[in-house]
Amino acid sequence: MKLIMTEKAVMLIEAENTLVFETAMIMKKDEIKKEITELFDVKIDKIRALIKNNKKYAYIKLKGDTLAIDVATKLGLM
Repeated sequence: MKLIMTEKAVMLIEAENTLVFETAMIMKKDEIKKEITELFDVKIDKIRALIKNNKKYAYIKLKGDTLAIDVATKLGLM
């Protein structure tokens, strides 16, 4: 999985506490949730998936006590 850092993705991090990842096409939502939870030790509120241009994107909304900007900062992207 790869964290997406476009202008829209940064707006989602700040406004909706949501991270955007590019994932493998075969990954299901429960697999994505398990991997993100284990990698970043965060609680996930909701996952939405989008397939566009033969790529799959996962929009991961974190629960209120965990900030998406903190996760992005840990990865050195913010």
